[in-house]
Amino acid sequence: MLDGRIYNFSAGPSMLPEPVLLKVQQELLNCGGSGMSVLEMSHRSKVFDDIINEAVQDVKDVLNVPDNYKILFLHGGASGMFAAIPMNLGGRSGSADYIVSGNFSGQALKEAKKYLKDARNAGSSEADHFNHIPRQDELTLNPDADYVHVCWNNTIFGTTYKYIPDTGNVPLVADMSSSIMSEPVDVSKFAMIYAGVQKNLAPAGLALVIIREDLLGHEMGITPKIWNFKTEAEKNSMLNTPATFQIYMVKMVIDYLKEQGGLEAMKRRNIEKARILYDYLDSQDFYKTSVNPADRSMMNVTFRTGDDELDKEFVAGQAAHGFSNLKGHRLVGGMRASIYNAMPKEGVEALVEYMKEFAAAH
Repeated sequence: MLDGRIYNFSAGPSMLPEPVLLKVQQELLNCGGSGMSVLEMSHRSKVFDDIINEAVQDVKDVLNVPDNYKILFLHGGASGMFAAIPMNLGGRSGSADYIVSGNFSGQALKEAKKYLKDARNAGSSEADHFNHIPRQDELTLNPDADYVHVCWNNTIFGTTYKYIPDTGNVPLVADMSSSIMSEPVDVSKFAMIYAGVQKNLAPAGLALVIIREDLLGHEMGITPKIWNFKTEAEKNSMLNTPATFQIYMVKMVIDYLKEQGGLEAMKRRNIEKARILYDYLDSQDFYKTSVNPADRSMMNVTFRTGDDELDKEFVAGQAAHGFSNLKGHRLVGGMRASIYNAMPKEGVEALVEYMKEFAAAH
């Protein structure tokens, strides 16, 4: 880590790779020989046109996106897509199934109910405090729905899908905000993948959308043109001024991922980091984690002592050890370590040492 840098365990906005930040710093006043910063240049310029086209190609390259998919960079982050998805995909029958495995999938369902005549909770783990991912046999799916929606990784509760739900001929839509680019994904198994970029790709304020072409053109009449997937695909995400800096950062981060060996290499590193933390949690009884082991996230690890005052003391001591953002989400309390791609293994090892010291002292 660079001098003065800390280990930032934030669930988002999160750490970005230091080599990328240094390269951005070098280019900040003169991007691509343009004599200006990417923060200043026109989105209609040749330099930015190259940037966005390279970013699109980078996404296709690292995720092996099939040719019949479009890559979009849209305003509003993942929460904006909670509204855009029903307006774009629910224009045929007005019916959609939502598998509720945590807070954000629940929020997506609530938003969809504003626009669809039949937005259904097709399966949920809420009764068990979202400590697991609903199994296939727990789902009640409508074969005539316009789409099925899932949230792939749950940042708040620390769970993730380890199987792809069988939705038959109904398009499967996945919010992968907190797992995108952490491991390879078979994009062909999904009709649409979307992600807020502030976990593994860029600063907040942008949604990456990967959508199968046959889903375009079914939007409702009320769909804002800025969120019309078909129109944005035709305009290469530049119907209006896009989030230029975020798109530039997506390109820079994916270029770095390629240099590091791509998503297979990222997966190996992320598994190793998560194992260090989970192995320690499983080896002792001072800290507790309620997540079903089969559904544990390798991006967001939740734990607590069982004593709210001790949890507060643990969080209060983080700064002295060079950490930040270990406090759990307000919905669940406790602690949470978000260990996205940019978190080095040394950060996880240092956290475990702090956990050991704190446990020994209490």
